[in-house]
Amino acid sequence: MGITVNRPLSKPEFAGLLAQLGIEPAPPLREIRIGAGGPVDSNRGFVLHSADWTAEGSLEVDDSYVLTASLDILRAIAEGGGPSQGFLAMGYAAWEAGQLDDEILRNAWLSVPADAELVFGNDHKTKWTRALAKLRINPGMLSGEAGRA
Repeated sequence: MGITVNRPLSKPEFAGLLAQLGIEPAPPLREIRIGAGGPVDSNRGFVLHSADWTAEGSLEVDDSYVLTASLDILRAIAEGGGPSQGFLAMGYAAWEAGQLDDEILRNAWLSVPADAELVFGNDHKTKWTRALAKLRINPGMLSGEAGRA
């Protein structure tokens, strides 16, 4: 399972989504950004957030990041609490068993260590280039073609 972090959604707005779900208070005391998490099940939400808050059913991604899919986190945020950082991803990306491992072995993916600014920051247009910069890769040097030398 994967969550896209650089595709913000303008609709639904957080307050409107909470109203649809019957979560008080209205308006919420606090809001978080909503983004397109991926092409699978885009009506389902997942909050990727900092590890300073968890609930029953939260999934620890690593020491810094947690994924929570329960309404408890939305209630906590609406009441002004919850994690210090987070965003609501609508949908997710998914792979068959072993598919992602195979893609990584074929160099179809580049991975970088996550940091809070890449994950939670609002400068979505530069996240990809900033992630590549962590690997010292100039995006202009990437090619969609492959060959053998």
